[in-house]
Amino acid sequence: MSQLSAPTKGRLAPRVRKAAELIQKFAWIVAPPLLRIALALPFFRSGLTRWDGVLSISPATLFLFENQFKVHILDGAYPFPAPDAVALIVAMAEVTLPVLLVLGFATRFAGLALLVMTGVIQLVFPEGWANFHLNWASLAVGIMALGPGPLSLDHLLVRILNPPVAAR
Repeated sequence: MSQLSAPTKGRLAPRVRKAAELIQKFAWIVAPPLLRIALALPFFRSGLTRWDGVLSISPATLFLFENQFKVHILDGAYPFPAPDAVALIVAMAEVTLPVLLVLGFATRFAGLALLVMTGVIQLVFPEGWANFHLNWASLAVGIMALGPGPLSLDHLLVRILNPPVAAR
């Protein structure tokens, strides 16, 4: 393996640093919307299956929440309280929260809500942790940590509502 000469080493470090900074700037712009879309898709797809027309929960969804879905806590399986109401809330959340995420509006709150939903889903389907729930939880926490990013309505609204102060 050949060694670099001292002048080459001196020029290489700033170039590598500059390349790393460009990669970081690119990722800072692209990562938040990718995370938002990745988390939004499975919930939105599920949400679309819950409806049977406009504002009408499908009979299959009602059946699942009334008879099939159970919350697994302390070695027991317990039915949802008010399953019709829970089905309606879940159906609305699975459509609304992903739309908010994709738009980047109320992003951290939508991420938190989907993290809570993921936790409840984990209690209903404990075997899904390694295959789905860990990924969804990771995406939600990443969204909550990074925020909406510059390609979002949140970012646009902050810029509109808090314009930069002109230099004097």
